[in-house]
Amino acid sequence: MSQMNTLLEVSGVSVSFDGFKAINNLSFQIGPAELRAVIGPNGAGKTTFMDIVTGKTRPDAGRVLFGEKSISLLTLSEAQIAQAGVGRKFQKPTVFEDQTIRENLMMALKAPRRWWSVLTFRAADTHLARVSELAEEVGLSDQLDRIAGELSHGQKQWLEIGMLLAQEPRLLLVDEPAAGMTPEERAHTTDLLVEAARTRAVVVVEHDMEFVRRLNCKVTVLHEGAVLAEGGLDHVTADPHVIDVYLGR
Repeated sequence: MSQMNTLLEVSGVSVSFDGFKAINNLSFQIGPAELRAVIGPNGAGKTTFMDIVTGKTRPDAGRVLFGEKSISLLTLSEAQIAQAGVGRKFQKPTVFEDQTIRENLMMALKAPRRWWSVLTFRAADTHLARVSELAEEVGLSDQLDRIAGELSHGQKQWLEIGMLLAQEPRLLLVDEPAAGMTPEERAHTTDLLVEAARTRAVVVVEHDMEFVRRLNCKVTVLHEGAVLAEGGLDHVTADPHVIDVYLGR
């Protein structure tokens, strides 16, 4: 992948915790509008990888470059990385339970948030239109006045994805979105992520192979903090090393 076609480049990254190498000389690249699944056994480094990209964990070595100008994310704080366009969705949805879907999306919009603008913030027509668009995109447009706390687990996940999309990230990191969902919710989540990846990079960390198959995208297999295999799901699941360390268990 040339620099022009790379949104995120992780190169030679290592990090140890108490002598344990959680990430070991990891290199990973993703393009500006690409869907990628990251799989691997427990302890493979999937969460640590996301922690490094979002600034939660600082690596001992290596570089993490983002965007056309190859900004080093390692020089930025977590808040600055989020502002630069990296969004992360954790496994457990975090929405404002006692607010409506509309209010949740409105709060998440990437409006200027300087202290004086928050004091004078009024929902302009453009904001209301954008909230409708986001609700449509995540499949909640008929639920805008519902209190978020009443939603099903899957609907809360979609709302949270909508709130992240409201911030217009260029890279979205999503942790195990299929967990705890009904088959219908999983199908909708697949569509939602595939659609989101048309205009941004989306990295999905997932254990569920059936869900990964439905995403129908390039797969990166991590093992012991490094890339073990990469390619289509059929290609990586036929790899003897992958069968040995992951699928054979």
